[in-house]
Amino acid sequence: MLNTTWVVMMAVLAGPGGQTDNWPQFRGPSGDGHTAATGLPLEWSEKQNIVWKTPIHDVGWSSPVIWGNQVWMTTAEKKGGKLFAVCVDRATGRVVHDIKLFDVGKPDRINAMNTYASPTPVIEAGRVYVHFGGYGTACLDTKNGKVVWSRRDMMCEHHMGPGASPIPYGKLLIFPVDGADVQYVAALNRKTGKTVWKTKRSLDFSGVHKYCRKSFCTPSVIEAAGHKQLVSPCAKGIIAYDPDTGKELWKVRSKGWSVVPRPVFDKKRVYVINDCDFPELWAIKPNGTGDVTGTHIAWKFKKHMPQRASIILIKDLIFSVSHKGYVVCIDTATGRPVWEERIGKAYSASPVYAENRVYLFSERSGTMVIEPGRKYKPLATNKLDGRVMASPAVAGKALFVRTDTHLYRIEKTAPQTK
Repeated sequence: MLNTTWVVMMAVLAGPGGQTDNWPQFRGPSGDGHTAATGLPLEWSEKQNIVWKTPIHDVGWSSPVIWGNQVWMTTAEKKGGKLFAVCVDRATGRVVHDIKLFDVGKPDRINAMNTYASPTPVIEAGRVYVHFGGYGTACLDTKNGKVVWSRRDMMCEHHMGPGASPIPYGKLLIFPVDGADVQYVAALNRKTGKTVWKTKRSLDFSGVHKYCRKSFCTPSVIEAAGHKQLVSPCAKGIIAYDPDTGKELWKVRSKGWSVVPRPVFDKKRVYVINDCDFPELWAIKPNGTGDVTGTHIAWKFKKHMPQRASIILIKDLIFSVSHKGYVVCIDTATGRPVWEERIGKAYSASPVYAENRVYLFSERSGTMVIEPGRKYKPLATNKLDGRVMASPAVAGKALFVRTDTHLYRIEKTAPQTK
């Protein structure tokens, strides 16, 4: 039976005007990069279709999240000593709140591709939940920026930095803690910040180097086999839990680690990238119990699969973009490629799908727009200054794109910047 609380919660997250008005979490209202927004721009540049461009201090790869007239994100000093939450006015680009939340005495070293502010916040009416991995999690009042609650007792040895974003579910805020030393998934009460459940990963890490126990993957909640499932890829496996209780439902073992892309689901199979060094796309039937490694993997595909960018699922096709810039279209029924095309280099941000367009954002600030289908069809190529690592957000008729220095509101009705 469909969880009524979940339906109501998603309606609330979408906001009074529907899912086109707000962008409440990593990859949007449904967590898969889809938006029902219409009228988004096809073309832009530094001199075209920019409503505003606001500098954001320090560095962070967290995506913007949007509710009403507020856009929130996190940022951090390059060496991780100070962690911040920043709120920008959606209409004007003016900075409304700039809040130093945490001081970190001795931050772990991180990978050069990461920051200390990479996890994306969650936002709802009146509250924003910011997360810096083990360095701290906080709930803020969006009106005044004051801290409602905070947690700093869920530390792990990040080694390469934090990455997994929290997700909303019912009254819970759920996130994995997959460090080099500890590996578990936790659910906090969004109102109080107290732990509701905490489940240790059940995989066998004996003989595994501690740095190969690390993962960065944001989980997804799906409905399959008659109940909700929290699908949470990690090092050495993919595990599904009951999101209400944390009870493990099923798992698939793998040899991967340092997983980044978020899973997607099409009512039949859940599609997961299982590794960073040698990424493969696995199609898993989510109707089993216990260890289903040998029985529930429908197919695997590995050529040019993404290390960082999440995939886009559109009807019976999957579209992915690798870090080296290979776009691959895969048939979900067979797991076979329909076409592949190289569109450049350095893709880390996750794509967005709107109005039969897929927006692909390069680290080099170029955006390729393609029409999804069984033949490769490019529509536009756009360029901004700076570097794009953060996945974009969509609200109304605008794209909100964060570079390493600025946040942009891109909209085709926009006046030219001076």
